[in-house]
Amino acid sequence: MDYEALAMQFMECMHTIRRAGHQKPIEESMRGEAFVIKFLSHHGGSVLPSEISNIMGISTARIAATLNSLEKKGWITRRIDTDDRRRILVDLTSEGKAQAEEQHRHMMKNTIKLLSMLGEEDAIEYVRLSRKLADKVAAQYRETD
Repeated sequence: MDYEALAMQFMECMHTIRRAGHQKPIEESMRGEAFVIKFLSHHGGSVLPSEISNIMGISTARIAATLNSLEKKGWITRRIDTDDRRRILVDLTSEGKAQAEEQHRHMMKNTIKLLSMLGEEDAIEYVRLSRKLADKVAAQYRETD
């Protein structure tokens, strides 16, 4: 198997898809403020800024700037941990929860649109292969961690 040629074909396909812009809303939901809102929503409780920093793989200074912006928008609150006063906990406000729900609806709409372009059989296969790759990458990550 010539994986290099296959990789080139894959990269060309991804470039074409990116140029068309269909996946842009999905990619944006995986970065920055949208990711933080999604993470907090899925976590379902208070989170340390360092947890967000670690999961995103970015500096705590960058997370602090993102949290400042989200706090100004009224989507999060920060409070001192009563069990350990050295720690700050981050929570979603009701407005933040509403924003997370809206982002989720928007992302689902765009994902459904992309998958429907493939048709039922290919969409199922695409998701199956994506899951397989994600599982293998996650297993490899755990081994090196």
